Amino acid sequence: MPKRSKRYKEALKKVDRQKLYELDEAMQLVKELNLTRFDSSVDLHVRLGVDPRKPDQALRGTVKLPYGTGKEKKVLVLCTPDKEDEAKEAGADYVGLDEYIEKIQNGWTDVDVIIATPNVMAKVGKLGRILGPRGLMPNPKTGTVTMDVGTAVREVKGGKIAFRVDKYGIVHSPIGRVSFPPEHLAENARELVRTLIKMKPAAAKGTYLRSVATATTMSPGVRINPRSFIA
Repeated sequence: MPKRSKRYKEALKKVDRQKLYELDEAMQLVKELNLTRFDSSVDLHVRLGVDPRKPDQALRGTVKLPYGTGKEKKVLVLCTPDKEDEAKEAGADYVGLDEYIEKIQNGWTDVDVIIATPNVMAKVGKLGRILGPRGLMPNPKTGTVTMDVGTAVREVKGGKIAFRVDKYGIVHSPIGRVSFPPEHLAENARELVRTLIKMKPAAAKGTYLRSVATATTMSPGVRINPRSFIA
């Protein structure tokens, strides 16, 4: 068992480990539990009643958080020259094709999101072994393979995030920063969970929203009553 710091132990005393907190109360508490001196990320962890081994239950998608994540995302658009101006005007940080494919092959991945047009995916597909494990591979299901690159870039810059269920049936996602007001964190959390509920697979059996928790970087987790979202 890892050794816990004195500050962590003090923070842990503020949390009732047996209690399911209501959403607004949980977001206020998670801010108070922050242990870092920087503006930590606040994350939501949602355990779903799905079997990720089955393709029809391996959830992945996107959600536009009302208040964003508080992080400025670096966006690379891989496209042909006729789409470059559109991407740049929308706010893309990097735009091009062959030169960036070569950079990625040489180990460069200093971006948060990669958007590509369908007509270049034959070239981009060769980067799968590099981009896939980092969650950077463009995918139509997340809206990152599209001819409408301007809209895609603006959505990402405006707070749109991608998520996917892990092998344990859990979705982990940022919902803001410690500096956010608790009501903004709560509304971002509601939007994420509402999206997951809408995506419930027909094949999923039993309780779908099994557990929900929130935590900041390095802080103890706070369990949230799932009924906070259903209501």
